[in-house]
Amino acid sequence: MQFGIFSVSDITRDPTTDHTPSEAERIKAAVAIATKAEEVGLDVFAIGEHHNPPFFSSAPTTLLAYIAAQTKNLVLSTATTLITTNDPVRIAEEYAMLQHLAGGRMDLMLGRGNTAPVYPWFGQDIRQSLPLGLENYNLLHRLWREDVVDWEGKFRTPLQGFTSTPRPLDDVPPFVWHGSIRTPEIAEQAAYYGDGFFANHIFWPKEHFMRLIRFYRQRYAHYGHGTEDQAIVGLGGQAFIAKNSQDAYTQFRPYFNEAPVYGHGPRLEDFAEQTPLSVGSPQEVIDKTLTFREHFGDYQRQLWLIDHAGLPLGTVLDQLELLGGEVVPVLRKEMAARRKAGVPDAPTHASRVKDKYGDAEPRQPRPNANRGDNVTGGSPYQDTDEGVRASLPEL
Repeated sequence: MQFGIFSVSDITRDPTTDHTPSEAERIKAAVAIATKAEEVGLDVFAIGEHHNPPFFSSAPTTLLAYIAAQTKNLVLSTATTLITTNDPVRIAEEYAMLQHLAGGRMDLMLGRGNTAPVYPWFGQDIRQSLPLGLENYNLLHRLWREDVVDWEGKFRTPLQGFTSTPRPLDDVPPFVWHGSIRTPEIAEQAAYYGDGFFANHIFWPKEHFMRLIRFYRQRYAHYGHGTEDQAIVGLGGQAFIAKNSQDAYTQFRPYFNEAPVYGHGPRLEDFAEQTPLSVGSPQEVIDKTLTFREHFGDYQRQLWLIDHAGLPLGTVLDQLELLGGEVVPVLRKEMAARRKAGVPDAPTHASRVKDKYGDAEPRQPRPNANRGDNVTGGSPYQDTDEGVRASLPEL
């Protein structure tokens, strides 16, 4: 099982000092948090995608590629990549490039986002968000699996003989998680393709997500990808950890009370009781996280949000020390001991290459624009001046 953290990339005033970090500070902090996550033994770092203040992560592949160069083992992901307002051709290109640069240590989570104005900013209609997302992923799925794509849909111009480059590393596409907090059609989509389903249950009661995950598991089995227990599930969450419960609540309360999303709303104690937010000692966070398995079954990835609401970098790094040093080692042991037989591990690039090729060497595509269909076909013209001249129209 994989454990890690994700960031929504907010730039928020620290209510205890009145300091609002600059974009430069937060971007550098994200790199420091990711490298610290690897240092303390976590498996995954994920970053969201936003195109409006107060967020900084408008180009997640750029940030993740830089972090890939600073790390050796950390799996890099998104939380989320906007499948509705990004052109699927650009997603195919950018994340395949990231896959190569990270040596396969990456995957991505697709979602529709939670910011309505982003649709007109990128020339889309929010009223079409669901069919747009479904169509865009159908194209993305093909672009990573077919060397040459002919395609026509409703929301973008057709493609004829198109090859997305670079091709996926080892000809194995990045693993995709479909993120949703409310829409069963997204769970259906994840199940149809045999992809992962990520329930970022950071706000809502567990009963809502129990229904979504149960539905995904049933449909995953329906489409013949495996049993319900073999479906690939990820969960989000939030945590604030201190050596004892009283200190945790005292330290986190001012940030919770002023948080842009839920500030000036419920009491911290009530919110922690009614949602997956974990505030307390390492043992209390362990105990609460173990209840997730009771509610949702065995799952493959657990991510926590720990750097939001204006928390200073030093506090976040301290959180990582406790998370990686005292919480995750116990959870690894406990989760493994309780796991049903036959439940798969989280997919990795190495495991997916093994599944596809066994002990054989992976295919390494070599696209060539002078070879007719870009990858596998022939051309009547050689790569010579004569061939180029012969291909030009008469003037």
